[in-house]
Amino acid sequence: MLNTPEIVLDQYCVSLRNGFLPDTLPLQKLNNPYYSPWEEVVADLPARIEAGTIRQAVDSLPILSTSRLQEESEWRRAYVVLAFITHAYIWGGERPKDVLPPAVSCPILEVSKHLELPPCATYAALNLWNFKVSSPDVDLTDPDNLSIITTFTGTKDEEWFFMISVAIEAKGAELITVMLNAIYAVSVAEHQRVTTLLYQLSDGLKELGEILERMYEKCNPSVFFYQLRPFLAGSKNMASSGLPQGVFYDLGGHGEWHQYSGGSNAQSSLIQTFDIFLGVEHSATGEAKLNSTSQFKPKIGFIQASDMRNYMPGPHRRFLEMLTRTSNVRQFAMSYKADTEVRNAYNAAVMAVGVFRDKHIQMVSRYIITPSRNKPTQTSSAQVNLATVTAANQVERPNDIPAGYSGTGGTDLIPFLKQTRDTTKAAAKYTD
Repeated sequence: MLNTPEIVLDQYCVSLRNGFLPDTLPLQKLNNPYYSPWEEVVADLPARIEAGTIRQAVDSLPILSTSRLQEESEWRRAYVVLAFITHAYIWGGERPKDVLPPAVSCPILEVSKHLELPPCATYAALNLWNFKVSSPDVDLTDPDNLSIITTFTGTKDEEWFFMISVAIEAKGAELITVMLNAIYAVSVAEHQRVTTLLYQLSDGLKELGEILERMYEKCNPSVFFYQLRPFLAGSKNMASSGLPQGVFYDLGGHGEWHQYSGGSNAQSSLIQTFDIFLGVEHSATGEAKLNSTSQFKPKIGFIQASDMRNYMPGPHRRFLEMLTRTSNVRQFAMSYKADTEVRNAYNAAVMAVGVFRDKHIQMVSRYIITPSRNKPTQTSSAQVNLATVTAANQVERPNDIPAGYSGTGGTDLIPFLKQTRDTTKAAAKYTD
């Protein structure tokens, strides 16, 4: 399947054509009439949320069995539907709801267990399995060719926000091939081939950055911050937003409290693939830790420690674990003296990842920091959610440095992103 012996991508649900996106287009609807109650709720999700009737609709749902889900595409569609219903129910009112009814809790726990994912709206539910195209042969790397299947707000802004990520994943497919071929080239000591492939990776990362910057074309920061972002929030570290204990998943007279991170691009397997391939380790402080042989100490990285891998589909998680065991590029590059072809190519690739993260930080400033300091246009002042709480926290320090911003996963957002960026760039070594 690939010019890299002993790596079979099929077992990791990774596609040569689409990368971490499914090899066949996501199912747009569960066709079995048995599941029509779920589909009917999400079909009108934006209208129900706006009218304030979403919780009433969910409370009226029957408890459906997952036994009629057969193909993997059906399990994925069920997960998307239930994840959207879950977050709409929790955040679709003046105050968050901290008890999820059995009609949602029971099936989403079963579906998420099958897919090896948490029972909430992860990156997989929001992006990987939630897009459609006008024709099967269109270029998935162009967000103009993509549209969303299920939506919280029904806005073009939300669609564009998610489809930019889908286009990046599609473009990243060819870079996965480049990286795996580079690992093989290292194993047979083809230094010129390694150099060529590393420069290809650098060029590809620049193209990913160009796709990312297209976000500004059709996603309004205020719409994102006040209308969409509250629904992406999880139940972990959300006490200030009204969920001090998380969410109780009611299974009918019994259940359990859970706290989960919300949907985040940190859950993208593609982004972590770049770090693993290049040997970048993120410590708990964001510092790059080197040992005496200039290799990063083997330790649990910052992103991994923050449980983001647990929010990836099981097969994708295992792909990253395989890559961690297999990646040999940093050690190979560091075996060459400074300012040699291989070292320069490696450093260029590392810096390209750093530049991509720079663009992400700039985007966070525009889509989170700036709108948090402006009054919302369509949000009730009585609402309690991630947007209103974040905005309220900024009132007393409008001219201060960015602080107090939580990500949808409950992380301290700005330090998290800057430390990750700085650690990435620190992996480039220009002197011996």
